[in-house]
Amino acid sequence: MRKNRALLTLVGIIIIVAGIITLTVRNNNSAKNSDTITIGSIGSDVQIWKHIANLPEVKKEHLNIKVKSFTDGVSLNTATAENKIDVNAFQSYAYYVAFNKNNKNEKLAALGTTYLEPMGIYSSKYKRVKDIPNGSTIALADNPANTARGLKLLEKAGLIKLKSDFGSLSGTSAIADNPHNFKFKEIDDTTGPRIMKDNSIAAVLIGNTIALEGKLNVLKDSIYHEEVNQSTKENINILATSERNKDNKKYKKLLKVYHSAKVQKYIKDKFDGTKIQVQKPLSYFAD
Repeated sequence: MRKNRALLTLVGIIIIVAGIITLTVRNNNSAKNSDTITIGSIGSDVQIWKHIANLPEVKKEHLNIKVKSFTDGVSLNTATAENKIDVNAFQSYAYYVAFNKNNKNEKLAALGTTYLEPMGIYSSKYKRVKDIPNGSTIALADNPANTARGLKLLEKAGLIKLKSDFGSLSGTSAIADNPHNFKFKEIDDTTGPRIMKDNSIAAVLIGNTIALEGKLNVLKDSIYHEEVNQSTKENINILATSERNKDNKKYKKLLKVYHSAKVQKYIKDKFDGTKIQVQKPLSYFAD
């Protein structure tokens, strides 16, 4: 009788201990999952965030970063707006504004700034912009934000004149004067480095993320590029999330880690200074 009672007591203790262990594991897993942030990114930014994900500083912030690579900005923004991706890191502020204007229901929110990288004019045929012959075809990105950015760069280079009301989403119809009778071809901007080799194209405007993928350094290989400073605010890159997550404190911790001295040294060394750190409040874009 006593043996049976002792056995039952032992079994009861085992059940209780097993229950406590199961509950602890579940709680730990829940805590871990709640701290997991899936970051969607494109090109060179994937490398940056994979590097960040493995830093001890990230563990100190009690974050678990998972990085998912995309090839298309629209699909990445859509996945983020629909809360399938927690945060994305790839786009300029102007690109973000354009996406929100075109998507009335599922919108994004900016978390903060990361860097500015210059867009460049590239050519496999000409060494200077003034050497591009009259009537030549110039390739531009086919998304509104980068089309406008490219046209502004062509104006800065002295090749065209834009209308006074030219905006951050304006296209070729807003060219006021085209003295060299250039033709403009809109392309998928991810194909820029390949299009350079097309004999029918005199020059291509390429953003730095795509340029880096094509083994091009904007500071060395372009024939003209945006000034390397922080004055063109709509071209500053940001971290973005779904509008419903705009106040998420965990996501905002990503900015602290990104702007740490260790991460900035890695970025500078890895990308030859083509990604210029910008640490500004979001109110900066409203000025």
